[in-house]
Amino acid sequence: MVGIAIGTSSGIRVSAPCFFAPKCRRNLPSRNWVAGTPMDFRRKSTPLRCTRAKEESTDACISVTSTDDDPANSIKDRELENGNLPDDAAAKQGIRIRRRPLTGPPTHMVGPFEFRLENEGNTPRNILEKIIWDKDMEVSQIKERKPLNVLKKALVDAPPVRDFVGALKASYQRTGMPALIAEVKKASPSRGVLWEDFDPVKIANAYEKNGAACLSVLTDEKYFQGSFENLEAIRRAGVECPLLCKEFIVDAWQIYYARSKGADAILLIAAVLPDIDIKYFNKICRMLGLAALVEVHDEREMDRVLSIDGIQLIGINNRDLETFEVDISNTKKLLEGKRGEIIRQKDIMVVGESGLFTPKDISYVQDAGVKAVLVGESLIKQDDPGRGIAGLFGRDISLRV
Repeated sequence: MVGIAIGTSSGIRVSAPCFFAPKCRRNLPSRNWVAGTPMDFRRKSTPLRCTRAKEESTDACISVTSTDDDPANSIKDRELENGNLPDDAAAKQGIRIRRRPLTGPPTHMVGPFEFRLENEGNTPRNILEKIIWDKDMEVSQIKERKPLNVLKKALVDAPPVRDFVGALKASYQRTGMPALIAEVKKASPSRGVLWEDFDPVKIANAYEKNGAACLSVLTDEKYFQGSFENLEAIRRAGVECPLLCKEFIVDAWQIYYARSKGADAILLIAAVLPDIDIKYFNKICRMLGLAALVEVHDEREMDRVLSIDGIQLIGINNRDLETFEVDISNTKKLLEGKRGEIIRQKDIMVVGESGLFTPKDISYVQDAGVKAVLVGESLIKQDDPGRGIAGLFGRDISLRV
């Protein structure tokens, strides 16, 4: 098959000389900007690979061009609706995780053919970006089945919100050590299954019994084998620890859904969300009574979050998004100097995340200014996750003390 070409001003048109043109032509949407990544379709073509469905083929070369300038649309409206930002604003904010593929989904079906875009725009740069892309598609599909107006009505039957931040502060005052947010986690993309005989309620009860102030419950199914059913089951089982819904939030709909399942707090990731989304989602959280743990990885993200009013919790993730190496000195670096002063002035509670395995690690981040820690794998991999808490802190921090 020779001579297939793509090239339109407002989208992508595919035609194959071996078929009658009207049957083999389809317009596909295109974007000329996505958060954090510059694009200019007018300067260069983009290669694709054409394959028959379920079958590879290399006998065609396809090029793509676009001259869509995307004029006069309200950027602010799209920011709130889709989480997109113009390139310059996204770059200025240091957002490294793109919300979705630059040129749409990586595959397009045209008649019997499947087209794969062979460019950097459709290749996730790391596992977090891949998770976010899949989550964006997942949420858009679920929203069609359960619109927001239906979801809001379900909030009437949701259990009351517990004070997540208050529970952390009370634990810190009681023990003199960072409050523990213990994570209920079955698997991870890098480690695989962590707990074969996984019983979320049993694990949650063990955590609570042994001194956890709050719990974090993974709800992503594809990469972490979690679920909202686990969150709901823990809440219904009578566990008193406030619950953080550990989900990859990209849409306001997810916040309402988490609340309807019994969540008391949610996670917002600054590497994924532009400032306007963090402000908007935080406002929704306040309206629903939820706490928002805003996660940062570096100085730029910390500075962005500190400039936003109303932030109560900041999580410092010690994992580098580019190399995936963990260095707990990252926590100390982000809390030194002026940043630490601002955090104290605003009375923000800082949560240490990743790389915490020993009492020495806990002591190190506490000395840096951390008043709570979120710990998952170092506990869940223990034969008795509950008793693993005493090993992590170097002493019993349960209410029995």
